[in-house]
Amino acid sequence: MGLLDRLKTLFGGSTEPARDAVRPSPAQAPSGAALAPSDRRTRKRVDAREGTRVLIIDDSPTIVVALRKMLQSAGYVTLEAATGEQGVELARREQPDLIFLDIILPGIDGFAALRQMRRDQALRGVPVIMISGNEQATEQFYAQRIGADDFMKKPFSRFEVFARIERLLDPDLVPRRAPAISSAAAGE
Repeated sequence: MGLLDRLKTLFGGSTEPARDAVRPSPAQAPSGAALAPSDRRTRKRVDAREGTRVLIIDDSPTIVVALRKMLQSAGYVTLEAATGEQGVELARREQPDLIFLDIILPGIDGFAALRQMRRDQALRGVPVIMISGNEQATEQFYAQRIGADDFMKKPFSRFEVFARIERLLDPDLVPRRAPAISSAAAGE
């Protein structure tokens, strides 16, 4: 007997929907609502405004590739760094709109990298999502205490990634940078 059958028996319920149950369409479903797999695949993800850049700072090629594929398929531009030092330098140079930052990194760890970014006036307002495979709740508490905007445990789903992006990025403000002006438009 499967777990679902045992729970059904224990609670005297049924796994069949009620006759009067109405399943909302993806447009009617509230954000984060459970959708059928086919609806989740066709539901529009967070639209990336042209030029929205996301910096991924992680030393795991598997995590970097997974995030890159998810983000680029939704129209985001990705930047990548494998160490905390490289990540801080790239963030300062490129001014991303959002940062995914691993906690355990070679060189300076994610906490030290976050502290450096929060001290930098240009990076202070950039949302940072810290990520970790560690199950310790103290990491989440500490990450938020030193300035992280959110925290995700590895492994994470595509749905979780986009729900967090949607919560942190205001579509009216991204990208926050002024568009690049070509030399011809600048009169040079």
